[in-house]
Amino acid sequence: MKTARLFLCLCLVLTANICANGQRFNAEEKLKDIDSTINKILKDWNVPGCGVGIVIKDKLVFAKGYGYRDLENKLPITPSTLFQIASNTKLFTATAIGFLVEEGKLEWDKPIKKYVPQIEFYNNELNTNVTIRDMLSHRTGISRHDNIWFGSRFTRQQLFDKLKYLEPSIPLRQGFLYNNLMYAASGHIVELLSGKTWEQYVTEKIFIPLNMGNSIFTVEEAKKKAAFVLPYYESRESSKLQPQPIIDHSQGVGPAGCIISNINDLSTWLITQIYGGKYLDKQVIPQRVIKETLQPASLSATVPDKYYETINSMFGMGRNTSSYKGHYRTEHGGSTGGIFSNITILPADSLGVIVFSNAAHSRPLPVMITNIIIDKLLDLGATPWNERELKDYLKMKALNQEARKKQDEDHILNTKPSHLLTDYIGKYENAAYGIMEIKAMGDNLQFTFNNKTLDLRHYHYDRFVSKDDEIHGKWSLLFDTDAHGIVQNIKVSLDEKEVVFLRKADAKLSDTAFLKKLEGTYESIGATLNFVLSGEELVITSSPPQHLEPLKNAVFKIREFSDRTIEFIVDKTDVATGLRLTSGGKAIEFTKK
Repeated sequence: MKTARLFLCLCLVLTANICANGQRFNAEEKLKDIDSTINKILKDWNVPGCGVGIVIKDKLVFAKGYGYRDLENKLPITPSTLFQIASNTKLFTATAIGFLVEEGKLEWDKPIKKYVPQIEFYNNELNTNVTIRDMLSHRTGISRHDNIWFGSRFTRQQLFDKLKYLEPSIPLRQGFLYNNLMYAASGHIVELLSGKTWEQYVTEKIFIPLNMGNSIFTVEEAKKKAAFVLPYYESRESSKLQPQPIIDHSQGVGPAGCIISNINDLSTWLITQIYGGKYLDKQVIPQRVIKETLQPASLSATVPDKYYETINSMFGMGRNTSSYKGHYRTEHGGSTGGIFSNITILPADSLGVIVFSNAAHSRPLPVMITNIIIDKLLDLGATPWNERELKDYLKMKALNQEARKKQDEDHILNTKPSHLLTDYIGKYENAAYGIMEIKAMGDNLQFTFNNKTLDLRHYHYDRFVSKDDEIHGKWSLLFDTDAHGIVQNIKVSLDEKEVVFLRKADAKLSDTAFLKKLEGTYESIGATLNFVLSGEELVITSSPPQHLEPLKNAVFKIREFSDRTIEFIVDKTDVATGLRLTSGGKAIEFTKK
């Protein structure tokens, strides 16, 4: 660790004195065959296009588009083409937090709850210990949970409030677990501490001083521009390219990945990073902030088991740091709906590279092309990047094609659901993930979740599955029944673990005005039950107390006894006149006093 810190300090010194120490490149000579190389890669991979920008010292020395941003209309990619930079947004958010640290509004390594008391995590250990550095370096121990925000319309405030439902998967600071929601929360913290939205703050502090006038935050705005890139995907069973839907419901998680920019604008961002926060001789970003984002905080990669060009990968805040063929390198990738990006800076070499691509199967291309460019410019020797990656991709595609021809091995034939299909219909909710709705669709079911709707077919018993959709994949839903024979929840494998969605009861059963009418004492022969409204639920004042949970109509189940229900008898004005307690299969009538 001491060696790594020494290396980092040396690189920062080199960055601060870049004019004196940066290498001189004859980029034109070294990249004389780059066009043919990139065009071959696009052809080999069947990718519509890519964009490439190269910064050396304080100049954008290479900016070029290859192929098409709009394949149908043969519209070319240019240095002005707008791409969703996705997770390359994260360094902007970490930098915005850095400004607040410089203003004394929070500290990197003090518990964030000290400065933002509104934040709530899953348990007290996290509440009393998590720092903003933990959140920005993916070391909170909380895993991704991307299906909470992906495709949803949750606001940033709503996502912030959901942190308390996310149980950690590993102890705090004991590993690297990438988490977009922590960046969404960090963006909300910017608003809470500055009084400005994250978008306003980034625009004022970064975009305007760096002349990034074409950089924006929403797909809606980008679609109005003349040069917005379109994403594609390659059919699984052929090489046909299809348009991919653009992801445009992600503003809640925006600080993790919503910036839309181009090569021209991003070049000034890279120049500022190379020069320790300076742009046009003005200190736009404090050098201390640049240093803190580079500071290694989490081990973000394992020891290589195959190739060794890149080693010692560590995540700082908003970017990785590593050694690439002996050269200090910082980078981050971006991925959203078929659009990929990679932004790489070699501070000690005063070199930066931007690469975009626009096909769902082109994830390796931005890093691959970046590596080829670095190898050429720094005379690091040729590595068969394209051959390696293409071989692996084609092999995996063939394996997946063969796998899809085979029957599902766990499918049990000749079974049927335990209930009528109408019994499964309803809304089911998870506190973190939101609502999943089940509807009838002909002789089967259909589910809607986060603005995606897919048909379901019966698989076996109470398990239903969707078709293996090329965009949304294959979904498997398992319905569970309670002691009363009522379908009560859905189990779905989402993200890193199984997620349970609980059936939502009639909204009236949670209405305090209605519950108030059920309060009181009810009598039967030799028994008395007294009900009071406690908060938003009815409680039987027994010793110990028993709690009622909404079920259906005017029926509640007793939380402490899964096989017991209480059905209130109400008149036309919802005033209770009695109730029916069912226990052990027997019903007992009570009259309200």
